[in-house]
Amino acid sequence: EKTSLTEHQNKKMRQLSGGMKRRVGLIQALLNNPDFLIIDEPTTGLDPEERIRIRNLLVDFSKDRTVLFSTHVVEDLAATCTQLAIMKKGNFLYSGSVSGLLENAKGCVWNCTVQNAEEARLLEANYSISSKQYVENGIHMKVLSKGKPNEKCVPDNDITLEDAYIYLTNS
Repeated sequence: EKTSLTEHQNKKMRQLSGGMKRRVGLIQALLNNPDFLIIDEPTTGLDPEERIRIRNLLVDFSKDRTVLFSTHVVEDLAATCTQLAIMKKGNFLYSGSVSGLLENAKGCVWNCTVQNAEEARLLEANYSISSKQYVENGIHMKVLSKGKPNEKCVPDNDITLEDAYIYLTNS
């Protein structure tokens, strides 16, 4: 029921979608109520509602046990984890609390709105960018830098886990 598969319980595996098969695999892993669970990319191929449902299921499951969650989806980590480790090419870049990683990027995330694509490309050529969004008055960007990138940039005090991750892995 927690994975929304009850109505499909009599179907053969080949009749299920990729996302349903992923959920069946998760159910199989949870059946024996393990003390330690290793899961790899558990929300890949799921629609947004199912991703949230699976993340909530994993949070509930991890209350009295350890879940090792491997993923490239930073949003999933922000919604499920209190402790994390970040690896790059087999080396640990960070191991600790989510709040510690966010603190690491404090003062290094800047909001900047530029007028056109040329200005945006100039920032992209010189800095790591964690977000780029077209808005009414130009292009809003989140620029990652120890120092103020330019006069248009203002400090961002609402740092996301994705900002902190990109800052760490690109600095």
